[in-house]
Amino acid sequence: MKQKPGTKASHGEKVVKDIRRATRKQYSAEEKIRIVLDGLKGEDSIAELCRREGIAQSLYYSWSKEFLEAGKKRLAGDTAREATSNEVKGLRREARDLKEVVAEQALELRLLKKSMLGDGGDDE
Repeated sequence: MKQKPGTKASHGEKVVKDIRRATRKQYSAEEKIRIVLDGLKGEDSIAELCRREGIAQSLYYSWSKEFLEAGKKRLAGDTAREATSNEVKGLRREARDLKEVVAEQALELRLLKKSMLGDGGDDE
């Protein structure tokens, strides 16, 4: 039953929506590759393949595009990968720590230079 715009969804509709969301299939990389390769074989139409796998055609085409782009980059010699957020956080923390060490050493070097000059004057 459709509701009029502006009315809140019933509790039952919300429960059904939550169940659908919670039970949505998550496809592994291997499953996505298998599906894309099946589509590239051309034995069945993309529409039939998507019906059989229970996915939307737009999802198939986005996986196919990602698959082909990744292959193109790999064949071109681009082997760099995107860092995960944990890796990025770790690298940022390491960079911050290294900057602190450099700052401390620069300050220590400046103090040593001043002590060597004796009177603290700048000869630079």
